[in-house]
Amino acid sequence: MSNSPLCFTVVVRNPKGLHLRAINTLVETASQFEAIILLRKDAEQADCASVFSLMTLGAEQGTELTVTIDGADATSAAAAIRKLFENGFYELEEA
Repeated sequence: MSNSPLCFTVVVRNPKGLHLRAINTLVETASQFEAIILLRKDAEQADCASVFSLMTLGAEQGTELTVTIDGADATSAAAAIRKLFENGFYELEEA
């Protein structure tokens, strides 16, 4: 584990929000790292290792989420997660 978790904010940019296909992409990406990756929306927290957990967030387009990543490869995981959100889970071209 790292000394302190990385924490940053992302915004859901894709028009369909954090729906099943985007969630699957997020889980697949998160599973490539040993770090624990959590998303928080208001008082709700979801583990990026769990499709069900992420679905409970109900994150629509424009939703701001706090990402917390803790682990030895947290920096690499943060870069990958940021890229997904910044690119709208590669769905912006479809809109």
